[in-house]
Amino acid sequence: MTTPPVCNYEGSDYQTSFWDQGGREYEDRAEAIALRRLLPKGGRLLLELGAGAGRNTPRYAGFERVVLLDYSTTQLEQAQVRLGRSDRYIYVAADIYRLPFLDGLFDAATMIRTLHHMTDAPSALAQVRNVLQPGAVFILEYANKLNLKAILRYWLGRQKWSPFTLEPVEFAVLNFDFHPKAIRAWLKDLGFSIERTLTVSHFRVGWIKRHIPPRLLAALDGLFQPTGALFQLTPSVFVRSKVEGARLKVNIPTDPVALFQCPECGSGDLLEKLDHLQCPRCEANWAVKEGIYDFRAKV
Repeated sequence: MTTPPVCNYEGSDYQTSFWDQGGREYEDRAEAIALRRLLPKGGRLLLELGAGAGRNTPRYAGFERVVLLDYSTTQLEQAQVRLGRSDRYIYVAADIYRLPFLDGLFDAATMIRTLHHMTDAPSALAQVRNVLQPGAVFILEYANKLNLKAILRYWLGRQKWSPFTLEPVEFAVLNFDFHPKAIRAWLKDLGFSIERTLTVSHFRVGWIKRHIPPRLLAALDGLFQPTGALFQLTPSVFVRSKVEGARLKVNIPTDPVALFQCPECGSGDLLEKLDHLQCPRCEANWAVKEGIYDFRAKV
């Protein structure tokens, strides 16, 4: 099965270079404010798509268990250092276009700073929809094509692509901006109802960030975030949506292995071996190493 290309952070020090030492404290604090406003008070099983090194994972404290999914095992290893290895956290390396989970499993999911790497965003979102229960909450962050800077650059002739058209724009290799109307249409077509929209990173300007303390700047950002209900002109937009349908009482297995299905053939009931999981139907083997379930390629 051929899937779209993925952006692989294997071997990257992204958490350190971009977040810890990259002058992004303001953005991190602003995103924390948005998540506090959008997250359910609690739940049983949350799927964190594009978890990276676990920057946001502690913010999901209301959930009994969190599945951290990323394509890079390097990032997941860094998340283990940050969070530790326990029954509460399940670390999974997988392709978002082939999620290795049973359908209708999770009662919440987040995808923060991840969709912008998706060549085929609707297909990725469809995979997320498949693994969510009816009534589940999905919090999506996306890079906004219709941001104020892009509009000004286009009007001034310094940018060829139009921020007003609905198709995504690839501004760098495997880095995409999306139009808010396109995002809303995709979610609606997949059976999500949008409950709330917040605009984030209103002050993502170098001069402002150098002269105003991050804590104060994030607090100001928080004041403006609710304007996302009216218009979206910031580089980052957060959307809280819910899967349509009445919430069901879903039996969530306590054994992590029972959460999975084979991404090759779709069979559940994977068999746990010494250092891998085996599919009883197609006999595909999937590596398990240092507490990380690896579904990227068969072994």
